[in-house]
Amino acid sequence: MRTGTAGRGGTRRAGRAAAATALVLVTAATASGCLLPQRHPVVLPPSPSATPSDGYGTSGPSEEPTYSTSPAEETYDPDGRDDVSGRNCDFSSSLRQFTYTVSITNPSTTDSFSYDMAVNWMKAKPADGKAYGLHQRSIVVGPGDTETYTAKYTVNQSSIGHFWYTCQITRAHKTRM
Repeated sequence: MRTGTAGRGGTRRAGRAAAATALVLVTAATASGCLLPQRHPVVLPPSPSATPSDGYGTSGPSEEPTYSTSPAEETYDPDGRDDVSGRNCDFSSSLRQFTYTVSITNPSTTDSFSYDMAVNWMKAKPADGKAYGLHQRSIVVGPGDTETYTAKYTVNQSSIGHFWYTCQITRAHKTRM
């Protein structure tokens, strides 16, 4: 690429112009990334445990997880008092009757249980271990269900003076049905 007049000066000028043009081209190419080594993203195949949420999608090869054909049997404690709660411990002097509301919640998701219940109305002052009354009942509760009932005991004497009492769930034995 020559410009200007022929001869030595023109050649030099042309050489300088060519070198300057080449320098401009190299600078432009370098700035645009043409002469730099190209970096290509590395795409790895999805791992066997890849899920759609990890960016691999579901189109890659995958291994099917293995599951037991029968679920493990739930274990249970035959003492079901942890499954039972009580409220409204009361005595009606006109009916001469103790009452106590009992709720039983079966924590199992698969099994029904029969709960053999015992509720005692105990002497509170002095707390000498004497029971005023006892209520017993068996009740079946389905998986995940709650059954509520009112335990009752009627006192056989016609006049009852002032006394202190408390309600206690003394037994909640559970048996798988």
